[in-house]
Amino acid sequence: MVKYDPKKVEAKWKERWEKNNTDGVDLDGAKNPFYNLMMFPYPSAEGLHVGNVFAFVGSDIQGRYRRLKGFDVFEPMGFDAFGMHSENFALKIGRHPADMVPKNIEHFREDQLKKMGLMLNWEHQVDTTNPNYYRFTQWMFVTLYKNGFAYKAKGQVNWCPSCKTVLAKEQVIDDRCERCSSLVEKRDMEQWYFKTTYFAEELLEALDSLDWSERTKIAQRQWIGKSLGADVTFQVEGGEEFTIFTTRPDTLFGATYMVFSPEHPLLDTITTEENLKALEEYRRQAQAISETERQNEKREKTGVFTGAYAINPVNGRRVPIWAADYVLMGYGTGAIMAVPAHDIRDHEFAKKFSLPIIQVVSSPIGTPDIQLEAYTGEGNLMNSGPFDGLPAKTEGSKQIVESLAKDNKAQFKTNYRLRDWCVSRQRYWGPPIPIIYCDKCGIVPVPEADLPVLLPYLEDFKPDGSGVSPLHRDKEFYHTTCPQCGSKAHRETDVSDNFLCSAWYFYRYPSTDFPDIPFDATRTKKWLPVDLYVGGNEHAVLHLLYSRWLCRALHSIGLIDFAEPYKKFVAHGIIVKDGAKMSKSKGNIINPDDYVKEFGADSFRLYLMFMGTYLEGGDFRDGGVKGMKGFLDRLWAVSSPQFAPLTYELPLGPETQYFLHSTIKAVGQDIERFSYNTALAHIMELVNHLTKNKIRSQEIASVLARLLSPFAPHISEEIWESLGFSTSVFTAKWPEYDEEKLIRPEVEYVVQINGKLRDRIQLAVGLTPEEIDPLVLQSPVVTKWLEGKEIVKKIYVPDKLINFVVK
Repeated sequence: MVKYDPKKVEAKWKERWEKNNTDGVDLDGAKNPFYNLMMFPYPSAEGLHVGNVFAFVGSDIQGRYRRLKGFDVFEPMGFDAFGMHSENFALKIGRHPADMVPKNIEHFREDQLKKMGLMLNWEHQVDTTNPNYYRFTQWMFVTLYKNGFAYKAKGQVNWCPSCKTVLAKEQVIDDRCERCSSLVEKRDMEQWYFKTTYFAEELLEALDSLDWSERTKIAQRQWIGKSLGADVTFQVEGGEEFTIFTTRPDTLFGATYMVFSPEHPLLDTITTEENLKALEEYRRQAQAISETERQNEKREKTGVFTGAYAINPVNGRRVPIWAADYVLMGYGTGAIMAVPAHDIRDHEFAKKFSLPIIQVVSSPIGTPDIQLEAYTGEGNLMNSGPFDGLPAKTEGSKQIVESLAKDNKAQFKTNYRLRDWCVSRQRYWGPPIPIIYCDKCGIVPVPEADLPVLLPYLEDFKPDGSGVSPLHRDKEFYHTTCPQCGSKAHRETDVSDNFLCSAWYFYRYPSTDFPDIPFDATRTKKWLPVDLYVGGNEHAVLHLLYSRWLCRALHSIGLIDFAEPYKKFVAHGIIVKDGAKMSKSKGNIINPDDYVKEFGADSFRLYLMFMGTYLEGGDFRDGGVKGMKGFLDRLWAVSSPQFAPLTYELPLGPETQYFLHSTIKAVGQDIERFSYNTALAHIMELVNHLTKNKIRSQEIASVLARLLSPFAPHISEEIWESLGFSTSVFTAKWPEYDEEKLIRPEVEYVVQINGKLRDRIQLAVGLTPEEIDPLVLQSPVVTKWLEGKEIVKKIYVPDKLINFVVK
């Protein structure tokens, strides 16, 4: 009687898998390829946290299951090692990232990932800080630049005063840096951008056909933010023209004033001298308020009059121009026409500053008091000259825009919330942007033959907040010669956003053995797009959107033959600890290593998948892992020949056949829909049935080893080998179920009340008392005899009798 020893078993199979390259795959010879991708981790802390392991195990289950279903599964792993997360952690602990990151990667790989039972293909590891990798990240930049997808421009950017760098709009969450939570400031700086807006409509339309988690698609739709409307041209009285974007051109006759964002540059030239001081003071106040607060609908409206007026193009009416912080430069043109009768914010502003309110859309259910509140519903146009009576939002909008278009005063327009991706970072730890500046030749991309532009080792790599990158301090790096004319030149000293590194890493995995090209065309055609990608929904508008955009850019250039990078994306849930979000300050951080060391990786994997739904997450409780170890002990007792001999030819009873085949069906279906907790519950029910009935069958043990192998691979391999199989359980086939054996056999139950026969009922074999009660109480005969009685006791004889003792 050999008891289950997880330390011994897991060490054995870890060594065996590595020796036999069990997790490898023939990338060129694969007949049925399946690319199973998980989001690679940031090696920027002491080690993997439980959220990483939760995500990886859930993805690994899919890969192992697909392998048992006959697929050639490629499941690679790498490290997203460049970026502020690594640099900030290095600064925090007083180490250089170039020294820290390689040691962290080794620890993540050797001490953690390889001990979690993951089916990872380490032959194709990527590390974004390796020059052999970021050479091609730089190649991506140059390729995008040459094809018109990258440009440099000056504008207002998001600046993190703590990280001391520019942030992309997607990296600002509620006006705070997504890395350090510092309040983000606005600065005017010259930066490099990628034209993400070029594919805005394609990115939006394609979401309808993507097999992705719906919450991820909703997040991307909202972020892209499509608005249908019109650009309308107004003219400053006695001055220049300006354009506003509106989704309600039907209300143009109700525009009684204009509002500009305080940051709008036109205010500098149109504001009258007597109003300039008030404008400058208002601008200072607005700069100190976050965008989120400025857009807060409950916040009291503020503003200043510029002294200037505009001419409404539909009726020639003179309307005042105001500056107000509820209008942002980042949306539309930074200026709006204000229609207080039909917009809540405009109405509040107009009431505060005693501006006219003119109703131009009638209500079909009566005349609202437009002075008390705005009317935003449907209706027909009124007070709109020749357009009166038209349905406002449809034909009214159409005809008003068409009328103005004759004088080049309006055109239909689709607007997007999405902005171009700012990729410049004023930090040290990243791939240097491969651009050279020459007084004669201008902007010159580094020739492909000269890539990579190596990141030099700077002793003083700390950013100084000036907006100039640390690389600028390295004169040897900064000064160079122009590759076109040979004159003196200097390098770009910003590094690229690490999200560029992660936007293409999955192209590199299959082609890591091709040193001179980023990805081999034949390999890429065979393995991409990715079949399944599992990751966190927090990346919905960062990594996932950027990688979709880059895929479309590469496709339009002709480098790949697909426009979407992932056939299926599944967003996993989030783990909490004892009902609370995990944080160091709360002292409730979970170290996976401790649990693996005490109970084994299989027990830890099982608990992570059993504690809640994978797609929603769960609440981690310390005692749960020990409970899973107890389950594996019971599994071992009913399925391992090392524990006790198994029966080989003894026929299985109908109830056991039912449990076996219904479990096979349920587990397969549950894995397909990522319902891991219910899959494990079915396996546990089967094990409980075997334990209760003292069944130790070779046939069932071989099925159990395969059913459990995606979840607990080590013990499954050990049981499989002990059954006499000479190859890995993952070379076997997923068990098949027999439809005829899914019908549970029935028996006749005698129903007694106080010992007297009252009814006979056909029920399935093997029901528990909890399952029997509601079925018996459905009988009208039984309910009649129990009416008005109190049940004081129930007596059960399994598969035969139930007796209600009543008074």
